[in-house]
Amino acid sequence: MANESVKILVVDDDPAVRNLIFRFLSQKNYQMEAAADGKSALEVFQKFNPDLVILDVNLPDALGYDLCKTMQEQTGVLVMMLTSRTDPDDKVIGYGQGADDYQTKPFDLLELELRVAALLKRKRDVKQVSTKQPLVFGHLSIDPERREVRVHDNLVSFTALEFDLLYYLATHPGQALKRTTLINDVWEYDQMVGDNRVVDVHIGQIRKKIETNSSDPSFIKTIRGFGYRFEVPSGEKSAEA
Repeated sequence: MANESVKILVVDDDPAVRNLIFRFLSQKNYQMEAAADGKSALEVFQKFNPDLVILDVNLPDALGYDLCKTMQEQTGVLVMMLTSRTDPDDKVIGYGQGADDYQTKPFDLLELELRVAALLKRKRDVKQVSTKQPLVFGHLSIDPERREVRVHDNLVSFTALEFDLLYYLATHPGQALKRTTLINDVWEYDQMVGDNRVVDVHIGQIRKKIETNSSDPSFIKTIRGFGYRFEVPSGEKSAEA
């Protein structure tokens, strides 16, 4: 996907930040639109149909988290939250609403560009896994064709990043995976951009959805000081449905 075919909407009530991002990414040949509040953002979103929205958390008439959820209910758009908040709990909220990335202010434009490119590459890579067969681990089923996860035959809602992370772990059963490896391979960020905290947040969200007891997980094990390992529960074998 060439840059000139990619559409990005930047939403921020601060004209300095909004115009800076708009001009910078326009120079990279992305198609750009901008909005300063929630109402106009939704109007532009519906007409423009962007591939990515760079979305400020605090807007004069809306909360960015709510806009993120609304937009992702309409399309499969990627969302990067942009905020001056640094509290880890804010990231948990953002990712829980479907955000694909979380960039804090102030930010470096080169880092922003790298994050944007990585997110868009993930969007392109969705088709590459779409021909794979479902993975079944006892009561857990992961279907990359439909991008669906079922637990005890019940469909469980997953964000795009949660699905990608779970699928990656499940296709590497028994392997101890560093957080930096997951950042590189799932987010496709290099170490200068990746934030290891984002891995822990998403693992926590996934555990709540697939584990009987998220505090004593059977599928995703923590390797202290290292990363995570996907385990096939004792007595069960992975299989392609």
